[in-house]
Amino acid sequence: MDLLNALRTFVRIAETNSFSAVARETGTSHSAATRLIGQLEDHYGIRLFHRSTRRVSLTEDGQDLLGHAQHLLDTAAEMEGAVGRQRASPTGLVRVAIPVAVAVLLIPRLKTLLDQHPGLALELVVRDRFNDMVEERLDVALHIGQPADTSLVARPVGTFGRVPVAAPSYLERHGAPRTPADLADHACIIHELGPNSTRWPFNGPDGRVEVMVSGPFRSNNGAVVQRAALAGYGIALLPESQVVDDIRAARLYRLLPDYPSGRTQAYVLYPSRRHLAPRTRVVIDFLVEMGRREEARMADERIWGENETAWLV
Repeated sequence: MDLLNALRTFVRIAETNSFSAVARETGTSHSAATRLIGQLEDHYGIRLFHRSTRRVSLTEDGQDLLGHAQHLLDTAAEMEGAVGRQRASPTGLVRVAIPVAVAVLLIPRLKTLLDQHPGLALELVVRDRFNDMVEERLDVALHIGQPADTSLVARPVGTFGRVPVAAPSYLERHGAPRTPADLADHACIIHELGPNSTRWPFNGPDGRVEVMVSGPFRSNNGAVVQRAALAGYGIALLPESQVVDDIRAARLYRLLPDYPSGRTQAYVLYPSRRHLAPRTRVVIDFLVEMGRREEARMADERIWGENETAWLV
């Protein structure tokens, strides 16, 4: 038995509470993962997991071994680094989940990363929501807002805001709202992300307000919502970095400038700091740096306010 490999498998099963997820993660079968844990249990003469058809949990002996195993694996990783094996050039495939708005920003910048690391390959999983990183075989994910899964490592990359926008064709027909309450009289394009998708937050002179909006068109895809806004379907609430070029070109107009929607923290998520492959680390560092630069660019933008007053007369 390869003891280090068995301990790595044991630790990942303890972290994910799933034999199947770890089998997919390591490219083996469920039975192979089960057999490896059985060999480990025979080796130490203890039972490591309580197992049922619906749940996996550590026994008391398993919990005790987990601390020792994590320490041993961390020490082994440090030994590998000391002899230079972890200093190899980043190579291989990294699967990255990103929201649509981030994909728009990322595509023009990715060539620099790939040129710097010729052996690196990226697969972008572009969607505005994802469920389980292990289940979906994701190495890295960029997430807007506080992540629900506290077992993931979360590196903050900056705060980002959303702005209400509409096309000239819509505003010519319906005019512009002067306060958030006026949105009740407008067709709003809903970006469907969950139960609060129709509740738009704003900060005004009297503090924070949330407005219920409605409209005949909605989508779970941010790019579709942006295209609908450009086509004059109604007013959309979209990430500022996604629409900054449209506002600069007067394809869209920013509305309610005195009522900012607030800013949300973004995070780069990944399952574990331990045994982080060099290819994954360079992608994480790239996303963190890109996020911080984008936050600074939005803070320095001068287009906010240039065309937002034309529809207030």
